[in-house]
Amino acid sequence: MHTNVHLNRTIGHLPLFTVLFAALITGGCFTVGPDYKRPELPESGSWNSEMAGGLEAKTPANGSMARWWAGLRDPMLTSLVGRAVAGNHDLKEARAKVREARARRGIAGTGQFPSLDSTGSGTRSRGSEKTGAGQTRDLYSTGFDASWELDIFGGVRRSVEAAQADLQAENEGLRDVLVSLISEVALNYAEVRTYQARLKVAYENLKAQDETCQLTQARYQAGLTDELAVQQARYNMENTKSQIPNLRTGLEGSKNRLAVLLGIRPGDVHRELAVAGPFPVAPLSMAVGVPADAMRRRPDVRRAERELAAQTARIGVATSDLYPKFTLSGSIGLEALSVGQLFSSGSRNFGFGPRIAWSIFDAGAIRGNIEVQSALQEQALIRYESAVLKALEEVENALVAYAEEQRRRDALKEATGAARRAVDLANYRYAAGLIDFSDVLDAQRSLLSFQDQLAQSKGAVTSNLITIYKALGGGWESLAPDNSESDIDEEKPHEKENRPEI
Repeated sequence: MHTNVHLNRTIGHLPLFTVLFAALITGGCFTVGPDYKRPELPESGSWNSEMAGGLEAKTPANGSMARWWAGLRDPMLTSLVGRAVAGNHDLKEARAKVREARARRGIAGTGQFPSLDSTGSGTRSRGSEKTGAGQTRDLYSTGFDASWELDIFGGVRRSVEAAQADLQAENEGLRDVLVSLISEVALNYAEVRTYQARLKVAYENLKAQDETCQLTQARYQAGLTDELAVQQARYNMENTKSQIPNLRTGLEGSKNRLAVLLGIRPGDVHRELAVAGPFPVAPLSMAVGVPADAMRRRPDVRRAERELAAQTARIGVATSDLYPKFTLSGSIGLEALSVGQLFSSGSRNFGFGPRIAWSIFDAGAIRGNIEVQSALQEQALIRYESAVLKALEEVENALVAYAEEQRRRDALKEATGAARRAVDLANYRYAAGLIDFSDVLDAQRSLLSFQDQLAQSKGAVTSNLITIYKALGGGWESLAPDNSESDIDEEKPHEKENRPEI
């Protein structure tokens, strides 16, 4: 009861300004600056590219994009992807950036709450005797100071909104790194298998050409042919041999790149990849969905949209500087000339009251900053629109490349079969003395060329399929941690309402 009487007396002595100030803060809060609106962009209902080579314009099955590499049915590839996700340094850096953004969001949120400081001091001072105050004096004090800047015009709320969007943008950045990492591991693995297949072709042809060289040498010694055939067989064999060092160099580079992607030293994956293996098996059909699905899934597009939302909020932060700042502050403490008197009832002191600060003249700096933030928002919108167009371009190119490379691979299979038959016929007819050795050379060179191109084409089919998965934004859903300690902050339902519909 005593407390209520004291409070009523205090309010009764407050100036009229304080009462009006209290009325303002209880009913006058609003948020300045533009509210974020979803950008309206034209959308296409289907891909421009032909759905060929097993491609289907239907919605992918649940989970098919999340772990797409498992559909290639290659245990080694699955193992490499898992190890890369655990050890890759770029991914670790991206996770650290998410933690930084989360901390910055927390810092921005502290502006919504009052601050409280504690103080304490003990001083001894002596004045000048020439001024008549040559006495030694002790002063002891302790207390608490509190202040609270009231977010009347929403500047702090806009700061929190921007920080939250920045965090979501970093989340998408982490996912984008994840998508790129998985695809890079798969692409380099496909490259390793391609080089191994090409080396196998080179060694097999080298063996056959060596046998041919020995045959021409025997025929020359028997007087059945001239030296020209011997030299032709020799340079054909040496030419094939000269291609092997470049292939081995490329193979070593691909293996070393894989090791770095896994976060380990170059050379540490050589042993497990020493034996040549088959190409990952592409699925018979692949659902790619429609453009809108891909744009909603791609982390780079999602990140650009979140950056646009963050910059829109920063316009509100800049706009709030046009309006007055209202602060409530107060202090309570103890002050005495000796330590013994510090905690007596008469040593208490206090002070409280509102404060208002309003920039009257700044030579246009605040409005200039608003223009700056508005121009940055326009740039963010342009980057978002550009990200959408580039994403569509990547998918369209990947779809065309995958379908056309399959046609090329099938044609090379036929050509290789015909070339192999031609070599057999040429060797038989040459041994029978029916044709010149130049025909054998042409057949062998053609066979080597077609076999090498076929090996490259098989690798390109796999690589183009991987590129489609990357272009569609597949790979981040299942590997993103889903526990409470996750570096990925999932959006709340009310946040998703402000996302743009592509």
